[in-house]
Amino acid sequence: MSISSREFRNALKNAIQLAIEAKKPWRFMQSVELIVTFKDVDVKKQQEFRFRDTVVLPKGLDKESNICVVVDDASIQRVIEAGAYRAIGRDNLSKFDRKSAKKIAQECDWVLVKADLMGQAGRVLGPALGPRGKSPIAVPVNADIATYIRQYRNAVRLYSKEQPWVGCRIGSEKMPIDSLVENAIAVLQYIEEKIKRPLLQSSRIYVKTTSSPAVEVIL
Repeated sequence: MSISSREFRNALKNAIQLAIEAKKPWRFMQSVELIVTFKDVDVKKQQEFRFRDTVVLPKGLDKESNICVVVDDASIQRVIEAGAYRAIGRDNLSKFDRKSAKKIAQECDWVLVKADLMGQAGRVLGPALGPRGKSPIAVPVNADIATYIRQYRNAVRLYSKEQPWVGCRIGSEKMPIDSLVENAIAVLQYIEEKIKRPLLQSSRIYVKTTSSPAVEVIL
């Protein structure tokens, strides 16, 4: 059986439904999260099980991410029209202090930087972004920045340190269950391709909401 099979999709759908039903009645909209724990893995020796990756979710997150973009001054208006949460020009970036950089790190989910400005952005923003796992992302100089903004609005980070598990958000409790399933499958397929082994035989898969306990996907 594979993660794309009907049987697994049904089991995943059931687990997501159970997790949503088990959530506490908090007033804010809760996230739905996916967690994958690996069996018999030494993360220090098996580098393929260490993640600092980005996955674009096919059904989005139900809440668009805040995208900050660092570009040349002439492109600021175009970037704003493309939907950036904030556009930072070269001249403005040179005036940033530690407090300004920290504010960007707090407000923005992703920071996209035109490749020719990466050196300056790394020096100014890197110390605030790095510890939060939000290191600047280089965008080729001639790339269509609007395409990158749309892509990263629906992107999530897969990040792990030295523990044999990885997880990420796959949407919110208000999204259709089938959309959450599609997002989860996209993440699982990415993980499976990276570790180069069948995920159902080498891991245990769980889903949860912000407040619910983890529910294992059981076949």
